[in-house]
Amino acid sequence: MAIRPRLANATLYWICLALMTVALVDLSWLHWFRFADSMLSDWQLKGRAEKLVADPEIVVIDIDDYSLTRMDEKYVGRWPWPRSVYGELINELEKQGAKAIVFDVEFYERDMVRPEQDDVLREAVVPTRNTFFAMQWLDKIGPDDGLVIAEVAAALDLPTSGAADPKVKLPLLLPNEQVVGKKALGRTGSINYNEDKDGVGRSYDLWRDVAGWRIPSLPARVGKSFGYAVPDERSMLLSWLAGEQHPHAHVSFFDVYDDLNQEKRQRTPLEFKDRIVVVGSTASGLHDFRNTPVSALMPGVEILGTAIDNLKRGMILREAPQYVSYALVVLAFLLLLYALERRWNLVQIFGLLSMGTVILVGGAYAALSWSILLPVGRPLLFVWTFYFLAALLAYVRELRERTRTEAVLSRVIDPRVAKRLVSEGVKLEDIKSEQRTISVLFSDIRGFTTLSETRPAGEIVELLNRYFSMQAETVFKHGGALDKFIGDAIMAFWGAPTDDARHAEHAVACALDMAANLARFNAEIANSGIAIDIGVGIHTGTAVVGFVGSKRKLEYTAIGDTVNLASRIEGETKGRTRILVTEATRDFCNSAFSFRDFGEVHVKGRAAGVRVFAPDVATMNDAPDSSAQNARAAA
Repeated sequence: MAIRPRLANATLYWICLALMTVALVDLSWLHWFRFADSMLSDWQLKGRAEKLVADPEIVVIDIDDYSLTRMDEKYVGRWPWPRSVYGELINELEKQGAKAIVFDVEFYERDMVRPEQDDVLREAVVPTRNTFFAMQWLDKIGPDDGLVIAEVAAALDLPTSGAADPKVKLPLLLPNEQVVGKKALGRTGSINYNEDKDGVGRSYDLWRDVAGWRIPSLPARVGKSFGYAVPDERSMLLSWLAGEQHPHAHVSFFDVYDDLNQEKRQRTPLEFKDRIVVVGSTASGLHDFRNTPVSALMPGVEILGTAIDNLKRGMILREAPQYVSYALVVLAFLLLLYALERRWNLVQIFGLLSMGTVILVGGAYAALSWSILLPVGRPLLFVWTFYFLAALLAYVRELRERTRTEAVLSRVIDPRVAKRLVSEGVKLEDIKSEQRTISVLFSDIRGFTTLSETRPAGEIVELLNRYFSMQAETVFKHGGALDKFIGDAIMAFWGAPTDDARHAEHAVACALDMAANLARFNAEIANSGIAIDIGVGIHTGTAVVGFVGSKRKLEYTAIGDTVNLASRIEGETKGRTRILVTEATRDFCNSAFSFRDFGEVHVKGRAAGVRVFAPDVATMNDAPDSSAQNARAAA
């Protein structure tokens, strides 16, 4: 059954307002549900990365596991290596004409065991103008720790933003100038990688502003040196590249170092000419790995390379303005509210909402082509929450309505038929009041007043309940609607609420079964010294049928002259026979039964006489169900 929302407008409005408020507050302030944006954006960025090939001019000289093992075996022993190794590498790269040498290696302290090795590195760095070094922000420092920025600002070539405080201490680790030389400090930048609350890093610092001092990151420092367009924002969202852990070309550090120490060189002489060479580690033992949208174990050197790559090619992502997310939330909620308020089918709404989700996600993915990151996860999360909550409430209300409908119908028709009608989607409001041609049956217990005066009330009630239960099942068995019990009388009708082309036949068949039931009932209660008799009257004609009553109590009933006449015909059975039907009922039965003519009777409210008949049990043809057999047995 298709469920349509049946929520009061006020309920829908309050749900919509509450969820929309939570969504807007979360977008602007709380950010509790930012994970939805992040998860969807990460999935899109990973898909887009497969189409973005890394810049071939950026090469990683990789301190990998192989290099650690071979350098230990052949040249300098275990890690950390003497600084002269890097000095020799710089000299080689300078000879080859490398565009830049960017170290993702720490040179924060002097080598106290081999200080002469530091001198080799410094002497290699001093004449260069294209070597860049890392500095690092510390998480915590004591009140007396840190660098007095004024003392190193000139050497670091730091720009300022407004009034800079010369006394401020910064929690920075700088390369030791005795290792890299004082001039090299002007080519340093931070390498701190920003991780979001979920532990995934998606952006890289461009600079940090502390007390008016603007401290650049290493990618920003490199970018500025080569005239790349470095945005003025504090950080940049990274455009990830194909290759997951190793998007850029990697050359093992040992292979390069081993070749430059050979008399007969094997590698290409100008292998690194005009290349930006990033020196860093992917060795598992050095633990320089980070969690990113494309890989949970991306080497830090590749993240640095990706940031430089993005700046070089102008591929920095920019998040769409915040008002776009606000607009998406408001528009989506209002459209969904419109559909729910107008009671569109929930399956239809689900389909449209799914289609809208696909379009929105597809649009967000397309926006990445223009380097725009459109966070749509939270708007979709909240609008789907609204849909499912509204659907749940609609289902609960629908379930209550179905239960109520089934309960009401079960009082009128066979409970099994009522259950089937409800499962087919019939609702009380669908059963409209209408004029129909129906057959109405009245059955009354004869002499009930005298009986009730001579027997205890409890015994009479028990007797009636047993009798009514038996006859009610008989009405249901023949497809009738049980209208009501009136004292000791039963009113039923056929032809409504379900269509029944043979309603007259079924009404007569039911009357015959009721007579047969009476014989069995009297046999059952013979020990009590009680025997009852009944009269049954049936008339076929037009009547108004429908639900009558209040919201608290509805009754499905028939109203009109047809009902009155059926009641009067029942009264005419006294002294004549047990069952009487009108001429109209006989005619509607066609040839299903044979009838005996009892002539005309005059009933209250009618000037003309009414011709009545009794179904002839002895000459019955094929009556519906088992009425003929039962009636003959009773006779």
